Amino acid sequence: MSINTNPEWNSFGNPNNKNEVFPDDLKYTIKNYGKNILIFRQGDLCDALNILVSGSVKTEMITENGNLLGIEIISAPRPLAPAFIFSDNNRFPVDVTTLEECEILRIPKDEVLRLMSVQPDFMRQFLTHNANRTQFLTNRLQLLSIKTIKGKIAHFLLEQTSLQGNPFVIKRNQTELADFFGVARPSLARSLSEMIEDNIIEVNKKEYRILNSKKLRDLLV
Repeated sequence: MSINTNPEWNSFGNPNNKNEVFPDDLKYTIKNYGKNILIFRQGDLCDALNILVSGSVKTEMITENGNLLGIEIISAPRPLAPAFIFSDNNRFPVDVTTLEECEILRIPKDEVLRLMSVQPDFMRQFLTHNANRTQFLTNRLQLLSIKTIKGKIAHFLLEQTSLQGNPFVIKRNQTELADFFGVARPSLARSLSEMIEDNIIEVNKKEYRILNSKKLRDLLV
């Protein structure tokens, strides 16, 4: 069973756990997708655990006013919307589109339940991952609740420096950042330029450096 030859993604993106493998009799399917393919549409039924084995995808949400809001860029290995498998309204909350060639492994819901019963570590990792995703969504809501563009940028940059240190790399280009913040690209570019001129941040291509943390935090108010 080829799934056992690549245990890296068995632990929801923990490459250090090499001992956990899926059982030989696990029922699953694997499907490959090309670049820029819409894999799941917002509202599609989520009745299986879909694991992004290779490649990367972007997730977007259509808001009530019809705008497209960028949510996240996901790189393998990662499950896609795992918590919604067991929701009463088990529908994908976002559109999922490939950014490059991708491979998706699909495990039916009943098999996921069986896997939890025979591998307690898998259940623990599943629960931990979903808890972490809840934390991510909480931070996302905090960002969206900030009214000013500079405030949104400040919140995001402070979050990145806590994760990566200072300086740090942002993989999104300005168009993708604008979608992530739910703002127009020219407005985002103007706000970034003003923050650079005010010596609050420094930007070199995709590398960002915070020069004045106090001024950056002041923008959150």
